[in-house]
Amino acid sequence: MAEDTQATDVSKRAYWAGRIISALPVLLMGVGGVFMLVNPTPMLKTFSELGYSASLAQPIACVEVACVIIYLVPQTAVLGAILLTGYLGGATASHVRAGQPFYLPVAVGVLVWLGLYLRDSRLRALIPWRWKAARRSS
Repeated sequence: MAEDTQATDVSKRAYWAGRIISALPVLLMGVGGVFMLVNPTPMLKTFSELGYSASLAQPIACVEVACVIIYLVPQTAVLGAILLTGYLGGATASHVRAGQPFYLPVAVGVLVWLGLYLRDSRLRALIPWRWKAARRSS
């Protein structure tokens, strides 16, 4: 890799902020997915409101938990974020179709990527902020 494209180190402050922000969707989705696997009865009403069969609750929970686990492993965190984005996109579409508020899945998706951006220097190198350069030119 060329020296000018190498990722810069993330400051400790940004790294820990990223970890804390990443913990929010992990806790929300991880606990929700495990709860749905262990005791799906309270979730079945929500599934029927969204138009899904009760038989899909556990397979969907397995996908949710698997995506969270992939996101938790540092070497596969970007893949996990992509998978969680797809999962949350489906959740958003389901809520829109059912006429329910859809802001929670969107907000969780933003937190997934913000947390990863703050803690992963490779992602920072891939998507650099350009506002400093723009400010200097004006």
